[in-house]
Amino acid sequence: MATCPECDAEVEVDEFDVDKGDLISCPDCGSNLEVTSTSPVELELADDDDEDEDEDEERDEEDFEDEDDEGGLDDEEDETESEDWDE
Repeated sequence: MATCPECDAEVEVDEFDVDKGDLISCPDCGSNLEVTSTSPVELELADDDDEDEDEDEERDEEDFEDEDDEGGLDDEEDETESEDWDE
């Protein structure tokens, strides 16, 4: 058992099922917690920076997909050219 640093609830965590640095959620208050020790299991509030970085990465991936869509115009032009050849 470990204790949530946010709401002091007992969080059931098996020390053999987690590794240092793992993220878990408090079942009572929903806080994101990081495992800082495994023997005994100790928890600290997780940095929200990790979530912000994930959102930034998703935006970068969307920007990359948008660039690919711009390249799709060439495909349409190729189809038009192939239709001209069929005539």
